[in-house]
Amino acid sequence: MLNPEKVKLAIAPIGWTNDDMPDLGGENTFEQCVSEMALAGFAGSEIGNKYPQDPAVLKRALDMRGLRVCNAWFSSLFTSEPYDVTIQNFIKHRDRLNALGAKIIGASEQGNSIQGKPLDIFGSDKPAYDDEQWKLITRGFNEMGRLARDVSMTLTIHHHMGTGVQTEAEIDRLMDAVDPELVYLLFDSGHLTFAGIDPLPVLRKYASRVRHVHLKDVRLGVRDQAMREGWSFLTAVRKGVFTVPGDGCVDFEPIFNVLDESGYEGWVVVEAEQDPAKANPFEYAVKARKYIREKTGL
Repeated sequence: MLNPEKVKLAIAPIGWTNDDMPDLGGENTFEQCVSEMALAGFAGSEIGNKYPQDPAVLKRALDMRGLRVCNAWFSSLFTSEPYDVTIQNFIKHRDRLNALGAKIIGASEQGNSIQGKPLDIFGSDKPAYDDEQWKLITRGFNEMGRLARDVSMTLTIHHHMGTGVQTEAEIDRLMDAVDPELVYLLFDSGHLTFAGIDPLPVLRKYASRVRHVHLKDVRLGVRDQAMREGWSFLTAVRKGVFTVPGDGCVDFEPIFNVLDESGYEGWVVVEAEQDPAKANPFEYAVKARKYIREKTGL
């Protein structure tokens, strides 16, 4: 069980409209998305590509539905653009989120990511940072962490397929390198499972440094086919590698137990990018909400 005084449940809009592949759910409107989130029983939302840019307009639309913004993705580009460009873009992103009342910023280094490219997600094209790149992104993440802390926000780094922080060894190196008072982990059950990593030991290892959680399940058969046939990340998503908690292979009960035992406070977010034409987003949101209520009491 999870303490509802400490843990809040949100859902990401990527099940309605995909940011990386806008044709997936292109017909679904912002209003439909947030209305169905609220109807399914969620309290919060991350931000998608159809959300109004004006914080006041967005906040009003969410307030009417009893929703709050909990986080929004930020792509750092330290390995491909001048350092100061990412820092200035981060400040703008931080200030927009801060105006919306969010306390978490989820970031991923995307400068040499292949997550959006037609390349084998498990192949030799997967980026691996050299020592100088590790120093660069460590410096950048620490500075972003300070900038977040300046406005009472928290920076979390999202380990992600197709990036230099995909494997368990890469997660370990990241967590060893960054300042633990400035940079925290965004734990994603789906990306760990997709990468062939048991998510539970990773959560146990870093529970005290986890500040945001993505609850994502995996269809193991699709994942295994992706490995055999050398699919790209986006191909795997189109084929249905991800689904909502309780609909795939991930055992969430011990994950919920570790979060409870560690005293986790913050948001847990259902994030399962699928093709809405194949997986009706409202139906899957309801399915996820029911499963999480049964397993956690939230």
